Amino acid sequence: MAGTRDKRAPGFWPLAFVFVLFVLFLYGPMLAIFVLSFQGPEGGLTFPMRGWSLHWFRTLWEGIGVIDIGAAFRRSLLLGLVVMVLTVALSLLAGLAYRKKLPGGTPLFYAVVASLIMPSIIVSLGIGLLFRLLDGGIKAMLEAWFPSLFETYATALGMFTSGLGAQLTWTLPFGLLIMFAIFNRFNPAYEEAARDLGATPWQRFVHVVLPLIGPSLVGVGMFGFTLSWDEIARSSQAMGDLNTLPLELQGLTTTVTTPVIYALGTVTTVVSFAVMAVTLAVVWLWQSRRRG
Repeated sequence: MAGTRDKRAPGFWPLAFVFVLFVLFLYGPMLAIFVLSFQGPEGGLTFPMRGWSLHWFRTLWEGIGVIDIGAAFRRSLLLGLVVMVLTVALSLLAGLAYRKKLPGGTPLFYAVVASLIMPSIIVSLGIGLLFRLLDGGIKAMLEAWFPSLFETYATALGMFTSGLGAQLTWTLPFGLLIMFAIFNRFNPAYEEAARDLGATPWQRFVHVVLPLIGPSLVGVGMFGFTLSWDEIARSSQAMGDLNTLPLELQGLTTTVTTPVIYALGTVTTVVSFAVMAVTLAVVWLWQSRRRG
């Protein structure tokens, strides 16, 4: 009968119940950390709450022991931005290259995607070992040819060498797969129309291709930053002497027994949500300009 409410399928409520349980399992711990980070000075690591305050955020701001959280935060932020830029640039170039038949493209694709299959800690150990072997070669060369430089050389391991490479093995496969999906749905008729109007290859790319795939590139950048921001396993053996914020956070879990660890987790999560919000805003503005 018209106007009668449609009845739910018999399996709707059981599935809805399972979905609610899944959401609670997924986000419940994060919400608990958010709440516990706002405890008073006498707060502990578990419920019940002991007052409400910003005490543990002030403690975090003042520093936690010998660990400089501010420096680790800045290192992670800078590394995340570099990873984001390189992921977008390399994924875009690879996506453009694979639009045509690329000699050796299939083995190269599987080599890139294979890093998603391998255990992260194995990738990290392999990169760390590779750079230590590289150190041996560099030291031998410097000792033989440049004795003055040999005395000052330390290691090739570092945040923007081995650490950057380790994180790119995680972000680039995702970026490449996204670009493949984008270009598989891309209509080449737009480029053909621009070509018929006399546009050069560069003009077609800048004025036709880039505006159409721009929002997706912003999404690739968001993936690159957020994956770098909270990466631990692939970075653990490849960062050298300076740790990123997630590695410092992992170390703190064995020594810090106050809600300040929850305050740090809240801050890092807020940064991740802020990046996603900025990304969505940029995509919305981009699409609004296109419609306008």
